Amino acid sequence: MIIYKTEQEINIMREAAQIVSRTLGKCAEIIAPGITPFEMDKMAEEYILSQDAIPGFKGLYGCPSTLLISVNEQVVHGLPTKKPFKEGDIVSIDCGSLYKGYYGDHAYTFKVGKISEEKEKLLKVTLECLMLGISESKEGNRIGDIGYAIQNHAEKNGYGVVRDLVGHGLGKKLHEDPQVPNYGRRGKGKKIKNGLTIAIEPMINMGTHKVTQLDDNWTIVTEDGLPSAHFEHNIAIINGKPEILSTFKYIDEALKKK
Repeated sequence: MIIYKTEQEINIMREAAQIVSRTLGKCAEIIAPGITPFEMDKMAEEYILSQDAIPGFKGLYGCPSTLLISVNEQVVHGLPTKKPFKEGDIVSIDCGSLYKGYYGDHAYTFKVGKISEEKEKLLKVTLECLMLGISESKEGNRIGDIGYAIQNHAEKNGYGVVRDLVGHGLGKKLHEDPQVPNYGRRGKGKKIKNGLTIAIEPMINMGTHKVTQLDDNWTIVTEDGLPSAHFEHNIAIINGKPEILSTFKYIDEALKKK
């Protein structure tokens, strides 16, 4: 059942999302060769707690960490380790916050130092997929329109679209209805209405769309070992149009200073 949100609820969700946005901005400040995912996770937890919120992921479904940090061929759900990032890595950092009973949840794939042209293109196209999906999130459209826009752009560029994991509704629970796949057919799925709040999160692979899970029962990797990228925003449908509740502004500001 889809739970449509009031203006007041959306305002709280916007702040929950902004807490995540600022946390990802803090990650942008420190990510570099030699930094470990473990250090980043500790910093993120301390920051979220300082914002009168609690980490949205930690403890949920048994998750042991504040951040999920996925490097190169890791698609999503990577657990923070003490293995340092190295020059040329791409790193998806997924973060959640729980603020006044509502979740914020979004992600960004970072470059560590200079990366290959192939990885640069993968990040560019994945971010474009996210924005194309958001543009289809308007009243009267259907969920399939979002997935179609993402899938079409990714596959046109020769990439695989992950099928096993999808975007989702968001609210008092981290995962609500409806599911928001990154693939689909125009005109199919639930109709988009005002008050809908969703997380759109393309997971796009350089090679095959197929993925597998590591023995830690968390980390999802590409089946062919090629890199994957992941970007995620939180969206509310207001006055018939998508409003992005999260922002990459803090990330952009931090990266410009480097």
